[in-house]
Amino acid sequence: MLLEFEQPIIELEGKLAEMKQLAESSRVDVTEDVKSLERKILRLKEETYKNLTRWQRVQLSRHPERPYTLDYFYNITDDFVELHGDRTVKDDKAMVGGFGTIGGQTVMLVGQQKGRNTKQRQMRNFGMANPEGYRKALRLFKMAEKFNKPIVTLIDTPGAYPGLEAEERGQGEAIARNIKEMFMLKVPVICIIIGEGASGGALGIAVGDKVLMLENTWYSVISPESCSSILWRSWDYKEQAAEALKLTATDMLGFGLIDGIIEEPLGGAHRDPDWMYETLKNRILKELKPLMKQSAEERINNRIEKFANMGEVVE
Repeated sequence: MLLEFEQPIIELEGKLAEMKQLAESSRVDVTEDVKSLERKILRLKEETYKNLTRWQRVQLSRHPERPYTLDYFYNITDDFVELHGDRTVKDDKAMVGGFGTIGGQTVMLVGQQKGRNTKQRQMRNFGMANPEGYRKALRLFKMAEKFNKPIVTLIDTPGAYPGLEAEERGQGEAIARNIKEMFMLKVPVICIIIGEGASGGALGIAVGDKVLMLENTWYSVISPESCSSILWRSWDYKEQAAEALKLTATDMLGFGLIDGIIEEPLGGAHRDPDWMYETLKNRILKELKPLMKQSAEERINNRIEKFANMGEVVE
């Protein structure tokens, strides 16, 4: 999939491919020209991706070729075992989780899962969990606590499912209970936004000792399109809405709402998934090490204090 702002890069890469093909077919030495064009492409990539607008980062976060939650689970662990069901209603396919081993440490992994094609997207409900999804997540959190295993959550959702049946089954209560219970978990909790982090749907599994964001992701109470439709009665102003919302990883770090940013490959996580898997794995192990040394009481107090200090109160 080609994003509009990537068009100049694609054009130059096309010229580079033609030049290499010409060299092979005519046996003309164009080595210097190829190297020069490769340097030009690299400079253009660096300039483009280091100066993305907020809306362009939103577009990158939604790229259909980006690694999704299960991609990370199976590639950063040696033996991921998925667990199912909330033991009350059913198994929500939009919320996935299970045990896995990262660098010799067993962890509980939980996150939202999107689909690659139409059939998968319908099955995964576009990554929008129902109440049973959040109750399933809470069941897994409690299981991890019971066996004294750290928790890692990966957030990638356009929001909790807003359907009538979800509200009838207590969507708001399920998310609120997760937020409350996550504050009191006795084990280390690391939350990482790997794509979209929209509203309470994201926050329902995003209360942790460390909250991190990948470089090209967003975290906000509302999506740019929805914000635009409310303020201007049209989606045409989504770029302005994205700028006003200040929803990127850099914005969130500046506001003190997250604890760090995880670098992505040049052009986004989908450009080099293997590099991204290894980077995420190493960051998780790095963040877990000091957390494991703290007592449960110390982690809980620090967690509560961190979130309590967010925002400004004007009396």
